[in-house]
Amino acid sequence: MRITAAKVIVCCPGRNFITLKIDTDAGIYGLGDATLNGRELAVATYLEQYCIPALIGKDPRNTEDIWHYFYRGVYWKRGAVTMTAVSAIDLALWDIKGKALNTPLYNLLGGKSRERILVYAHATGKNLQQTIDDVGRKVEQSFQAVRVQSGVAGLAKIYGVAKDGRSYEPAQKGMPAEEVWDTSKYLNSVPQVFEKVREAFGHDLHLLHDVHHRCTPIEAARLAKSLEPYHLFWLEDPVSGELQEGLRLLRQHSTTPIAIGEVFNTVYDYTALITEQLIDYIRMPLVHGGGITHLLKVAAFASIYHIQTGFHGATDLSPVNLAASIHFDLAISNFGIQEYMPHQEVVHEVFKINYRFDSGFLQINEAPGIGVDIDEEKARDYPYQTACLPVNRKADGTMYYW
Repeated sequence: MRITAAKVIVCCPGRNFITLKIDTDAGIYGLGDATLNGRELAVATYLEQYCIPALIGKDPRNTEDIWHYFYRGVYWKRGAVTMTAVSAIDLALWDIKGKALNTPLYNLLGGKSRERILVYAHATGKNLQQTIDDVGRKVEQSFQAVRVQSGVAGLAKIYGVAKDGRSYEPAQKGMPAEEVWDTSKYLNSVPQVFEKVREAFGHDLHLLHDVHHRCTPIEAARLAKSLEPYHLFWLEDPVSGELQEGLRLLRQHSTTPIAIGEVFNTVYDYTALITEQLIDYIRMPLVHGGGITHLLKVAAFASIYHIQTGFHGATDLSPVNLAASIHFDLAISNFGIQEYMPHQEVVHEVFKINYRFDSGFLQINEAPGIGVDIDEEKARDYPYQTACLPVNRKADGTMYYW
């Protein structure tokens, strides 16, 4: 079997998605997600100009060799654009391999280690009462784990909270919007939120929170320690991940579990964090972290140190990535939890999915490969629209982490 053609499908059913389709001389094709929120066309160009010409003629079953061809064989390694392209290729090849063998992807990864995947929802509100009300709605929808983000008094906008009450979508049309941040207001607010949420819903509901890289190590340590009475499932991205040593300070002061890495893209972003047991969950998604081939290695490495997975799964990734993540989550031994934000209905006009939500869990059918398909004709009805994530400044105007 040989690769005969490949193409990039760009569409915007509600938001932008980049999909790689690889064809073979066996009449089998595979799909890979290549979406990088706010930088989609950079990945599309990388694939079209540099990767696809080199794919033609290769045997798609040689996933290990092809992965290293596009990673080790390239002088300028790593980076979000490169690794998203590598991930898309890898996912599409595993999709082909599963279809060729007429078996679901999870069977190629060791078979099932579990029957269903625990997921967490997002609950938000502009103020405390709205937040509690939204947590209640998620509980009514049978979620057993909920990420809680709430507005902060004195801040007009805050990560994770939509201003109009609809589902949160940070990428906005045009150039980046600017938002204002105040760490002290945030640090004073968050413990109060979780105190009230625990009072309302008790301690059986799993609660999570995303700091979005906005604390220094000592600020993160203060926050994690203050949240200990509320027994979070995890505190996500408490510091910017570039300085891995910063997690040592946090670990010295708190036992709140830490999840980090949705913006990481190789195992080399995790080496100190894993070997020193500075985190509890890895967040790097298949679509940005090198696909199945690389994440199998990362997850195995993490398992030795009692670290579990908790893959990024927001709606800025396509159903191809979510389905592949479910297969992966079913197979590995150290699965922890999966982020789940349902896509808008318009997305399902373009992507035909094979998974379903039931009582706090995701399940997937036994379709061969990844199991998601794309309607290319329908995709053409939704052309690309420039959209960017915001940028963040402190109250005095200093650029800060968004």
